Amino acid sequence: MAKPPANHGKPWTGDQVKQLKELAKGNTPTRIIGLKMGRTEDAIQAKASDAKVSLKPTNQRPYGTKK
Repeated sequence: MAKPPANHGKPWTGDQVKQLKELAKGNTPTRIIGLKMGRTEDAIQAKASDAKVSLKPTNQRPYGTKK
């Protein structure tokens, strides 16, 4: 069985939420954010949803606009 991340089960701090926002703004993939912050992808997605942070890539064309 895999070892749990470093911050497994620990509450989020204000600095961690700020770091999450910065990484999401920089278009960092969810998996990489999780590795950098010691959290699972599910925890990153849940906290981003709670904090109203979009994890969607900003540098891609909208669906269906490819010529």
